[in-house]
Amino acid sequence: MRSHHSHSGDYILHAKDHLDDIVEQVIARGFKSYCLTEHIPRNNLADLYPEEMHLQVSDLESNFDKFYHHARRLQSKYAEQITLLVGCETDYIRPDFKSLMANLRAKYNFDMFVGSIHHVKEVPIDFDLPTWEEAMRKCGAGTPRDLYAAYFDEQYAMIVDLKPPIVGHFDLIRLFSVQDSEKSITQWPDVFAKVERNLDYIIGYGGLIELNSAAIRKGWSEPYPRADICKMVLDKGGQFCLSDDSHGIAQIGLNFHKTLNHIEKLGITELSYLDLENGKLVIRKEKVAVMKTDPFWEQYKTNMNN
Repeated sequence: MRSHHSHSGDYILHAKDHLDDIVEQVIARGFKSYCLTEHIPRNNLADLYPEEMHLQVSDLESNFDKFYHHARRLQSKYAEQITLLVGCETDYIRPDFKSLMANLRAKYNFDMFVGSIHHVKEVPIDFDLPTWEEAMRKCGAGTPRDLYAAYFDEQYAMIVDLKPPIVGHFDLIRLFSVQDSEKSITQWPDVFAKVERNLDYIIGYGGLIELNSAAIRKGWSEPYPRADICKMVLDKGGQFCLSDDSHGIAQIGLNFHKTLNHIEKLGITELSYLDLENGKLVIRKEKVAVMKTDPFWEQYKTNMNN
């Protein structure tokens, strides 16, 4: 079993538990590989979340530096037991994040990274409903359709500029869209065309779309992205990988059994994953039928249908 996206309470305030304890639990639960991907340090005080208001940009930078070197030590310490990949999760709040990310990659030489969008018009869209609505008011006529369109345009700028190996929670914009979340984006053909454009670009450079089980703990019946987008990825021959987007021990592998049910329902027969070969990043594939034979799934046996 593998996951490509995780966080710890040592390095972000909205997560829990020490990174050492998380890695030990990941090993105990039978993961073969796990990606350590703390958020990159934002470069503007305006981007701080409410719980971070006592911090400075320099605090974010020093904290990230501590994470990177900590993660490398754990990678070496547990190399005989698990493949740990050391990376980060990007933000892309404004175009200058292209150079910010380039500088970070040059300094830290990540194994991999997850490319994500958490803001539209520089306003968070996954923090709470009021900020989601604030972002919506800044987009065109202030409708969900305008917000979705802006989100996928900003996502496109991110994937073109950064070409992330993994694109994180592809349709995160739907999280607080109570009215429209479970409806297909095809109700807005122009927006769905932007989705298709983004997927074409990701598939074109070989990026992976993560099936992110965090959506289920946040109230969805399925992982990010929803089935309408997954079907388009399948039709286009795109590649999926699996992530728990854990923010602490309690979320390691959380709802992977429900994600597996979703995978099989969609007819996904193969998952991709990142690996290291002589220190270099490679993409490998595994049949879902083979993955299902992993003893990892025994831990879900009592609640596979819950």
